[in-house]
Amino acid sequence: MTEIREYDIEAMKEEKKPRKKRLTKSLIVFGCIIGGIVLLALIGSGIKNAMFGPEPDIAANGPYIATLYVEGSIMSGQSDTFGLPVGYQHNWTLDKIDEMIGDQNNQGLILFVDSPGGGVYESDELYLKLKEYKEKTGRPVYSVMGSMAASGGYYISAAADKIFANRNTWTGSIGVTIGTLYDISGLLDRYGIKTETITAGRNKAMGSSVEPMTDEQKAIFQSLVDDAYEQFVGIVSEGRNLSLQDVKNLADGRIYTAKQAQDLGLVDEIGTFQEAVSDMRDAYDLKGDVIDVVYQDNSFWRSVLGGVKVPDLKNGDVSALLEVIEKDQHFPISYECELLK
Repeated sequence: MTEIREYDIEAMKEEKKPRKKRLTKSLIVFGCIIGGIVLLALIGSGIKNAMFGPEPDIAANGPYIATLYVEGSIMSGQSDTFGLPVGYQHNWTLDKIDEMIGDQNNQGLILFVDSPGGGVYESDELYLKLKEYKEKTGRPVYSVMGSMAASGGYYISAAADKIFANRNTWTGSIGVTIGTLYDISGLLDRYGIKTETITAGRNKAMGSSVEPMTDEQKAIFQSLVDDAYEQFVGIVSEGRNLSLQDVKNLADGRIYTAKQAQDLGLVDEIGTFQEAVSDMRDAYDLKGDVIDVVYQDNSFWRSVLGGVKVPDLKNGDVSALLEVIEKDQHFPISYECELLK
């Protein structure tokens, strides 16, 4: 015989209410705990910096040779989705060179370059800072090239007293690019999208991806590139003691192997990092240790958010195309090798 049970629905609802209240209360308590931890971490960091100052990046107890790393694109303001610093940090690098200028323990600077290049402004600013270091201190600067030191990566190396390249280095790419400018007006027509750009001055919107470029606008852009190119070949001519015409003959934007670059006078030696260190010590009678000067983000937010992955929600052909366009137009004008970036 089957037993029929009758359930009091209202009683069951009343029974669930305390459970919901307990769950809500637990979530509130948990949130308060997390908030407290974050607050304590921020307060603790502020008190520490106020009492002792930030932790020094150059931790040398005596005379030293600094190795400063320029890895990735030479550009400012590089950060991830959460705004945390990633890659080469331009302002920090300039600050470290300033710090070494005033540091009597510093004996010399080795620039380790593994970069496809970067922005015209940032590359030149770093080049000038290296020149300032040499002029104010009289200390040697060497460039040691990693897998690539192309375009802006070579530009900054031209400030060095001596350039070492790994035997597998790709370098050169002496030239300037304004990037790839797209005309997607046909694509917009296909999707029935109309645009209207309001300007004062017929060339104010030049480079717009929704309007064809005029011959006048092409000439304007070419003049910008040409001026930056003349600046580039000028610093190579000065830094490598080559005539302007000799530099222009080889500066057609191509990439050179380490051996080719050495034959052309673009690099001095093909060798390892340790060989460069030994050469600097012998040439300038230096006895100090070699200290790596590397940017490190030790902030609380880095420890919390550094491992979080943000899903890529983009899909479809149009989204992919727009992403490529955005990437190519990131630099308005740059010393960067298109192939290696």
